[in-house]
Amino acid sequence: MREIVFDTETTGMDPAEGHRLVEIGCLELVNKVPTGRTYHQYIQPERSVPADAIAVHGITDAYLKDMPVFASIYHEFLEFIGEDSILVAHNAPFDMKFVNAELKTVGHAAIDNKRVRDSLVLARKKFPGSPASLDALCRRFSIGLEGRELHGALLDAQLLADVWMELNGGRQHGLGLNANTDQSNAQTAAVSAQAIIDRPARTPRPHAAKPEELEAHGALVGELKDPLWPVG
Repeated sequence: MREIVFDTETTGMDPAEGHRLVEIGCLELVNKVPTGRTYHQYIQPERSVPADAIAVHGITDAYLKDMPVFASIYHEFLEFIGEDSILVAHNAPFDMKFVNAELKTVGHAAIDNKRVRDSLVLARKKFPGSPASLDALCRRFSIGLEGRELHGALLDAQLLADVWMELNGGRQHGLGLNANTDQSNAQTAAVSAQAIIDRPARTPRPHAAKPEELEAHGALVGELKDPLWPVG
């Protein structure tokens, strides 16, 4: 199963108010294991970045001045996420409304929400009443937050990938032992057989009962009433 864990940074809270994407970061998981493949892109939003947004992610107008606009990079983004991969985000409705708003500006169909998984929803189900922010979940699972003074799409996607794996059974999920069950069983049997073959022979040890033990046993049998098996 292929999953794309992703995060975005924006100029504000709502695309309906004219806010745009400024950064997308994606990380690929296959069967809950990172493959090392990522997609990361800063985007010229074709508008100014408000001070309150800069305080969150540190991305300024000057930094974005020469970055590509969404219309010139969306093909690369769509190619990376593919047509049927599961998309994972933390508070997914926020990220998806921006991605789909940007796709609408270039005349592309919206991404179906059936493909989307929200780690925030899963965290709240698993830990009801507990803090469920990305930072809080990283602390819960002892995932390092070093270098995260500001939000960044790729860094947050990498942290979220670790959190997502923990929410789904741990960062060693499956250990890849089910990739070829028949082969694994055959290898295990071969190792066990070899261990038996190589085991050194031992002289049989005597286990005959002592005379006093036989006498005690006979006395006990003599006291049995209606035994299940005949005595004799």
